[in-house]
Amino acid sequence: MNINATIIGQSIAFAVFVWFCMKYVWPPIMQILNTRKKEIADGLAAAARGNEELEVAQLKVTEQLQGAREQAQEIIDLANKRAGQIVDEAKEQAREEAERVKAAAQADIEQELNRARETLRAQVAVLAVAGAERILGENLDESANSRLVDDLVAEL
Repeated sequence: MNINATIIGQSIAFAVFVWFCMKYVWPPIMQILNTRKKEIADGLAAAARGNEELEVAQLKVTEQLQGAREQAQEIIDLANKRAGQIVDEAKEQAREEAERVKAAAQADIEQELNRARETLRAQVAVLAVAGAERILGENLDESANSRLVDDLVAEL
């Protein structure tokens, strides 16, 4: 056999093999590779979109948290303000109650003072009449005695 004929035969067999592979094997492999390439590209794009959506969601969460914090602070401020108002109202009510108690006590003191004055006037009048009886040496009748006591009370 001739080396050239072997090389030519092998070249023809290789060419047939290449043609067979290009015709029947290569297209399905390329289709599988292209499909896989597309799936990978879609996955990467979805991952990128997911990252973007995650960032947007994190920004929204941050904004909502900030808003919630501000709202909570406003509520706390309002509660503190209302607590201060309640304390002030309670102080004012206590002050008013103290004034009423003080006024009632003052009125009671005035009444007791007037009663004590009246009792003292009556006692002074009785003592004055008793003293006058001793000085005069005679006993006055009841009507004259009442009249003298009333006169003395009126003068005092």
